[in-house]
Amino acid sequence: MPPRRRQQYTQESIDQQLQQIHLLDASSSSENLEQLGPIIKQIHANRQQEVYLRNLQALIEAKDAEIEGICTENYQEFISSISTLFTIKSYTTNLREKITTLDDGVGHLGRGLVEKKRTLLQSKKTASNLDEAIDTFQACLKLLDVIDRIGDMIKEGRFWSALRSLEDIQTMPLTSLSQTPLYQHILSSLPSLRVQVQNAVTASMKQWLLEIRNVTATVGGSAMESMDARTRKWRARRERDPMLRSSRVGSAVEMVTYERTDNNVLDKDKIKVDFQPLYQCVHIYVSLDSLDDLRTSYQADRKAQSDLILPTPLSLSSLPALLEEICGFFIIESHVLETTSGFRSEREVEELWDAVVSRLSSAIGSALVEQKAPDTFLRVKECLTAFVMTLESYSYSTHSLHSLTLALFEKYTGLLETEFGRKLDSVVLTDDYLPMYITTSSEQESVINSVWLSASEKESLTQSSIPLTLPWSQSFYLCCQDIRAFIQQFYQFVEGVSQHHSNIDDLLSRSLDKLLSNHISESINKRLQSTSALSQIAQIVANLEYFEVACTELGRSLTNLRSTQRGGTIRLASSPFSEQFQRSQIRITALITSKLDDFFDLSEYDWTPQGREEMPSMYLYELVNWLTTVVDSLALKDTYKDEAYKGAVGYIAECFMVHAFLVLVPSLI
Repeated sequence: MPPRRRQQYTQESIDQQLQQIHLLDASSSSENLEQLGPIIKQIHANRQQEVYLRNLQALIEAKDAEIEGICTENYQEFISSISTLFTIKSYTTNLREKITTLDDGVGHLGRGLVEKKRTLLQSKKTASNLDEAIDTFQACLKLLDVIDRIGDMIKEGRFWSALRSLEDIQTMPLTSLSQTPLYQHILSSLPSLRVQVQNAVTASMKQWLLEIRNVTATVGGSAMESMDARTRKWRARRERDPMLRSSRVGSAVEMVTYERTDNNVLDKDKIKVDFQPLYQCVHIYVSLDSLDDLRTSYQADRKAQSDLILPTPLSLSSLPALLEEICGFFIIESHVLETTSGFRSEREVEELWDAVVSRLSSAIGSALVEQKAPDTFLRVKECLTAFVMTLESYSYSTHSLHSLTLALFEKYTGLLETEFGRKLDSVVLTDDYLPMYITTSSEQESVINSVWLSASEKESLTQSSIPLTLPWSQSFYLCCQDIRAFIQQFYQFVEGVSQHHSNIDDLLSRSLDKLLSNHISESINKRLQSTSALSQIAQIVANLEYFEVACTELGRSLTNLRSTQRGGTIRLASSPFSEQFQRSQIRITALITSKLDDFFDLSEYDWTPQGREEMPSMYLYELVNWLTTVVDSLALKDTYKDEAYKGAVGYIAECFMVHAFLVLVPSLI
């Protein structure tokens, strides 16, 4: 490879290079120094530094000579220019001095302005701080005003507004006020303010509890009056329609046919119960997440109020007012349960109800221990019936009250038995046992409608003309009247009582059996033993026959009555007077034989005649005539007369046999 030839640097090449980088180009306003690097690099690479510098020096000298030539040619112009430049320099110096003087003046003025501006800025900053302080102070005033208005709201009873204001304070957006100690203090006091709201609304609710206690009796009285009107209306409808007799107030049939009216006992002209304090209290406690505390407190307060309702001991005269108060108490509880969600539970209300009913049952039972008048039990039952039906319409369980009513019913029935037993004993024992004699048609109708007879005999007696002698005595009529009164008072207690008919039927059957057997039948037996008049005994037998018929007709009529009410069959004792029939027959026979004894004792009959007589003795004629007269005069059926004859003839035969035996065996006389 042939050796590279070194580049030769001449003044022309150097001048050309300098022209490229605009070092010697007078028309160029910038220098292209980027091209200088490659040139210097190339010089070093070719090691031509000295040659390049010599040629560069030669170029410089050539240029200096050129400049000098140019200057020599334009010397005068150059001098003139220099003179002009000096003049300009003089003007420039003066101008600089003036500028310096002006600058000093402007600087002095500027320093004053700067100081004033600094003062102005400081004033603005101070004013801004004052504005911020004023805004903060006004915000504090507004906040304090809200706190003050919260106190007024609490006093005015606007508890929800007060609670919302507290929530607004806690959730207000972050401002300069948020960093102040006052705001932090207010935030720390919000729980105590909430407690104040809670205490205030609780006090309002407790005051409401005291106020409704004063109107509870009025509410209960209004509800029971409405139920009483409903009961009367339904009773009138039942009397018009026999198909409805088995349905009581509150039954499915009655509920379907019941014409509902807007009868809100809590909102009437006379009384209006405002539940707003309670609702407001519940709302506040829900917002404070403390509803359980309110429920516990409310239950305790209502328990205490329910305990105060029942006095100890209970006075029966105050029972209607007491039941009205209890009724109103639980009507209010029912309304609270229905209108509040999650506040009251059915279990809590049932606990109050069960406790009150238990104490009420015990108090009524204790108050009636010494009572012996059936009317007292009847009045208690009537009060309880209205009370039970009213609260049944509000869905309260009344099973224990029905049990109490049935227990009272049993005691009431026992007292009725005692009272009517005395009446029946008196009627039977004091009767003269003569046939009743009636003289007016009204009396005839009253008597026939009071006693129980077979249909044929009733029709026959109804068509009989006045005056009329009845086949029974006064005691039969009065006993029928008393038994009707007993049944009426018996069912008077049952009216409105929701209880199985079979229990009532059994109790009525037992009671009637006791009256018929233990009083009427036994009293007749006593009268039989104390009576010696055959006519009276015959009337007793006639009465017994009618009592037998009356028992059958009574059982049939009561069964028909109960069957219309879907009840059972009324079964009386099969024959409560059967023994008395036998005893009366024995008593008749005994009286006749007693008379026969007297007849035989007084007779002068020749038991040992000298010869046989062709005709019966006059003694036997007189004996038979007497016996026939006595027996036929008795107002008895032929069956009883036959028995009387049979007994008398048997006794006469026995007497003859005894006398004959004594005649044949004289040693025994």
